[in-house]
Amino acid sequence: MRSIFLVGFMACGKTTVGPLLAAGLGLPFTDLDQLIESKRHLTIAEIIGQQGEEEFRQLETAMLREVIETAPGVIAPGGGAITRSENRVLMATAGTVVWLDAPFDLCWERIRQDQVERPLARSEEGARARYESRLPLYHEASRRVAVAAEMTPAEIAARIIEVVP
Repeated sequence: MRSIFLVGFMACGKTTVGPLLAAGLGLPFTDLDQLIESKRHLTIAEIIGQQGEEEFRQLETAMLREVIETAPGVIAPGGGAITRSENRVLMATAGTVVWLDAPFDLCWERIRQDQVERPLARSEEGARARYESRLPLYHEASRRVAVAAEMTPAEIAARIIEVVP
């Protein structure tokens, strides 16, 4: 089975839309960050704080590879998974990569409202710089779905189903 990978910046909707998309397609859903946290018994913020971002990215790649091999379906890697070329190749060869293209201002508003600690988005300036640096990588996705504030997660999932072969 080929997987569908939901990529995009923090708070673009991967974790919310993913389960709806998976249900609509009759596939399992895996949120890579949640899987890492449950296996490590630490939050992503704690892993990055204790081991650094590079160690976290290596762990993320190992978990991505494991999920592709053992639990294909709809997979939502973290927003920065796309920064490693190895991850981009893994995802592109194992399935369809769908970019949830939410504008930065929408992502930032959601980041400020949610209760998740995001060590890589402590300030708007830092988060915006990270967002802008990742844009060219998101553009490499094989499919793009524009995300707007007024769209419901169900509407976004339906749009993905329309564009995924």
